[in-house]
Amino acid sequence: METHSRVATLAAGLGIAGALALVLGPVAIQLQAASPFVGFRIFGLGLLFGLLALIFGCWGLWRTRAASGRAGRERAALGTGLGATIVAVTLFGAGSGLSAPPINDITTDLDDPPVFVAATEFEVNRGRDFAHAGEELARRQRAAYPDLAPIRVSQAPDAVWGRAIAVAEDLGWEIVARDRSAGVFEAVQVTRIFQFVDDIVVRVRPAYPGSTDETGPTGSTVDVRSKSRDGKGDIGANAARIRAFRDALTR
Repeated sequence: METHSRVATLAAGLGIAGALALVLGPVAIQLQAASPFVGFRIFGLGLLFGLLALIFGCWGLWRTRAASGRAGRERAALGTGLGATIVAVTLFGAGSGLSAPPINDITTDLDDPPVFVAATEFEVNRGRDFAHAGEELARRQRAAYPDLAPIRVSQAPDAVWGRAIAVAEDLGWEIVARDRSAGVFEAVQVTRIFQFVDDIVVRVRPAYPGSTDETGPTGSTVDVRSKSRDGKGDIGANAARIRAFRDALTR
């Protein structure tokens, strides 16, 4: 009588548990049965189970080879297949964000980043430090996102202000504060799957070096800062948000 491989059985169990956790995390968030942070951790647990299922599944396939006399090859194959699928789906979803540094506060102006005001007054943000982290954060951002810089627009600030707000709303940002005299507005955006909330501030100022004509300085400089409320990293989400805004504004 053939003996079932325990490794193969474990691989199958891990694969099934991983697939369930991978789905359960985001679903629990959408149904408001779990906070975004808890749901994301459940999702992460699914990835861990999937990785273990892949490892034990491959081991199980070897353990249940024809010459071994052990049963359970189907279970090993199930664990391997589920594990490989979980890992592939997660890597595809994360994309280039896997190489992003562990920072979650990104801005176009590292020397004079826009300042959050309204965001600091939200009850959910009580006690959070909105100060920019300084030179170490700047060094990491420059290395990871060298393309992010103040956005130069040829139009005057009055026109750019309206366009900037329209672009933000088209991108799904919720405007939460406007200070026209200072050329600043603040917004929040909720990520689609995990419902993480990020705070954003946009600043529009007149002119930029070299933007002059016979009447004097022209054009506008627009700066954006995007900061995640949860976690120490953002897998590139804030930089991607700023790029989307920049590209739409300068199109």
